[in-house]
Amino acid sequence: MTSRSTPESASTPRSAGHWPLRRMTARGRDEVHRVASPLELLFDLCFVVAIAQAGSELVHAVAEGHAGQGILDYAMIFFAIWWAWMNFSWFASAYDNDDVLYRVVTLVQIAGVLVLAAGVSKAFETHDFLVVWLGYVIMRFAMIAQWLRVARSTEGTERTAALRYAGGVLLCQIGWLGLLIAPEGGRAWVFLVVALAELCVPLFAEKDFTTSWHPHHIAERYGLFTIIVLGETIAAATVAVKSAVDEHDALGELLPIAAGGLLIVFSAWWIYFVVPIHGHLRSSGQAFLWGYGHYLIFASAAAIGAGLEVAVEQTVGTAHISRLSASAAVTLPTALYFLAVWVLHSRHFKVGIAQQLVLPTTALLVILCTFLGDWAVLAAGIVSALAVAVGVAMTTRMVTRETAAEAARSA
Repeated sequence: MTSRSTPESASTPRSAGHWPLRRMTARGRDEVHRVASPLELLFDLCFVVAIAQAGSELVHAVAEGHAGQGILDYAMIFFAIWWAWMNFSWFASAYDNDDVLYRVVTLVQIAGVLVLAAGVSKAFETHDFLVVWLGYVIMRFAMIAQWLRVARSTEGTERTAALRYAGGVLLCQIGWLGLLIAPEGGRAWVFLVVALAELCVPLFAEKDFTTSWHPHHIAERYGLFTIIVLGETIAAATVAVKSAVDEHDALGELLPIAAGGLLIVFSAWWIYFVVPIHGHLRSSGQAFLWGYGHYLIFASAAAIGAGLEVAVEQTVGTAHISRLSASAAVTLPTALYFLAVWVLHSRHFKVGIAQQLVLPTTALLVILCTFLGDWAVLAAGIVSALAVAVGVAMTTRMVTRETAAEAARSA
């Protein structure tokens, strides 16, 4: 997950020839017109199925008054989903040769995440992680097979790195057995230890050789996944509102939640895509922090949708929690999202303390909206939209000043 230039020419097409099997060698970082493939888009859509299942179970846990355990289970399940997605995305950016075997193995990974999604309910309700673990086994062993193909196609330090990846993934997968055999009270510690080991695999594997990845391709992959997660948030909230209106005829009470939720999601999209982040992804350190940090962006974006569902259920009286708790289910993940986007994206492009403070201040104000009772979600949405407006105004004023200064110098 780090950067280097590869000897392969950017002009070499990956689909050169029509052989069903090709050597799995590194792609060039200077390759032009590198975009997400249809297979990658299918991969993302199927992963969102698992995210939707995790979000749905989080809604049930919070609505029943078990927010602490629900959030812990959600964090564990979401880590498995996010980590498998991220490993594939960075691997594909470096080694996607689009031959028949690569496609088949990727489809196997998709099957694995669907198995994982099927086990999410049991993991939440009875803490039975067997089906989730089996789905993860399918995904991770497919990933091991991909790295072994790289090892067979390369030599020297690159081959060593590929073998380290394969071995590291295998050892971590064995470690995840702890979720099946450890006592329930110790499973959180098993998760923490093995998750840290997973995060260290790329550092260990690439200590002598850094894999090649394409900055624009990676930025697009993360952006597309963010869009899909935000879309799932809107879809989940829409279904919740529709069900509440059909069953309880509470449209008037739900309109502020629906409007606030839309403003939050629209603002979340705007803030994420307002800067061209691919230009920032140039060094291994930047890529490491940016890629890993997206766990918070993806998880909080998905949790916003779950929070909106909780707010709807509380409004119609089907959730056994207070209005304050229901409001917090929306405002807290929204604030976390804005802070994470600021840390990973926006702060690198802001000029001056005023611009830097927009998103942190917005996050604080969104949290304060929690205490506004029935209007909490709508207020959070308005604050989010105002943050976008303020940011646009500041940028416009800065550009205007720079243009005027440039004209004065040219006169």
